[in-house]
Amino acid sequence: MLDRERYLSELAARRRKSRAYTRHQLMGLLIAEVLGDRAHKSLYIKMAKEGNPDFLMSLAKDVADRPGIDNRGAYFMAAAHERGLIPFTDPDHATDLPAS
Repeated sequence: MLDRERYLSELAARRRKSRAYTRHQLMGLLIAEVLGDRAHKSLYIKMAKEGNPDFLMSLAKDVADRPGIDNRGAYFMAAAHERGLIPFTDPDHATDLPAS
């Protein structure tokens, strides 16, 4: 029984530890940490892979340094969209979509 408990605690410790094998994975995880938004780390990894990770990091640091922002992740995404880094695909933002 002790081995099972030790095994489960080891699995829990592994889950908390991040493993980044490529630069974009590391940058995405760092962006998530800076923004305090680890729940969306895969999104930041994808953005770092498809975009300029250094620019995204500087944008994340800028957002994190601003006082009075409750949801840094949402603010970061809005700032990224404003700079043309990501398109909105939300039907409520139909004016932002290119004409078909």
